[in-house]
Amino acid sequence: MDKLEQYQIAIKQVLTEYHNWVSGAANLTDESCLIFDDNHHHYIWCFLGWDGKKRTNNIQVNIRIKNDKIWIEEDWTEEGIANELMKLGISNFDIVLAFYPPEERKYTAFATA
Repeated sequence: MDKLEQYQIAIKQVLTEYHNWVSGAANLTDESCLIFDDNHHHYIWCFLGWDGKKRTNNIQVNIRIKNDKIWIEEDWTEEGIANELMKLGISNFDIVLAFYPPEERKYTAFATA
């Protein structure tokens, strides 16, 4: 299995687990949605709903694969998607915490770009 395929499988597994876990909650008012685009390497977990008459779209996790690395653009999970991916064998040096400014990434235990 090549690296790209390994990344795609791991990302989809982690996001699907979160989606399934949250979807089983009795008090969930918004709809949990998964968006997987293997052609363009974008992966999103979000909630769609309504706040009165206003439509809501809250992205929980936004990941893309770019330059042979996993770029976590947004992550509102408690555990951290990077930690979940590492449990599946993805190296921390293959993960970019893109929600940090580029000059601050060097202070993390992850790839800078």
